[in-house]
Amino acid sequence: MGYDRAITMFSPDGRLLQVEYAKKTVKQGSTAIGIVCKDGVVLVTDKRIIDPLVVSESVEKIFKIDDHMGATAAGILSDARVLIDRAQLLAQQHRVTYDSPIEVLNVVKHISDIKQICTQSGGLRPFGVSLLVIGVDDKGPSLFETDPTGIYFQYHAAVIGEGETEIEELLQKEYSPELNMEDGIKLGLSGLKRILGDTFNLSRIDCAFISSQEKVFTRLPRAKVEKLAKEAKKK
Repeated sequence: MGYDRAITMFSPDGRLLQVEYAKKTVKQGSTAIGIVCKDGVVLVTDKRIIDPLVVSESVEKIFKIDDHMGATAAGILSDARVLIDRAQLLAQQHRVTYDSPIEVLNVVKHISDIKQICTQSGGLRPFGVSLLVIGVDDKGPSLFETDPTGIYFQYHAAVIGEGETEIEELLQKEYSPELNMEDGIKLGLSGLKRILGDTFNLSRIDCAFISSQEKVFTRLPRAKVEKLAKEAKKK
């Protein structure tokens, strides 16, 4: 009793309860999927637009960090924007200082360091958000996940947010390193269809990719998303 009142207090069984509450917030967030493919890396996300009066284009779920990097989030998106702003600043400073793009892992570590500080400082609360960070650098295409504790892992394919368990099962079954980016997006759309069911609507879907050759963050046009969604349905 009372062990969840402060972020700096461990419970008798060695847990930081406020951090665990933040993880639960992430699981209630809208779904985001990242997949590394043979020719690049893709993001497929659900913007969860419930109110029909909301302009869907005004809801941002995928963020550009640098020309060769992007990210998406699940949880409290206002928390995500703060972290994305810090990541964008770091990437810009690196370009100005070294005249070269920053490595994806350096940005991930920077984000994770900020999150970790908020798990051991009084008067703060953990960031209630997990991020999927994608990028293409000298090491090729990569995908990282950071959670509210400040831990990060590199993945071939990952999902955060609502329906995480169901989509993870699909990814484990269907993922292959030989997938191209179109197939990766179709796989992500299939996962969203599985958990959203009748509420699946292309107006709430956002996709982006970075190709290994061009190394440029690109948002997928709406017409292309619709085409791939139809093909994923047939599959």
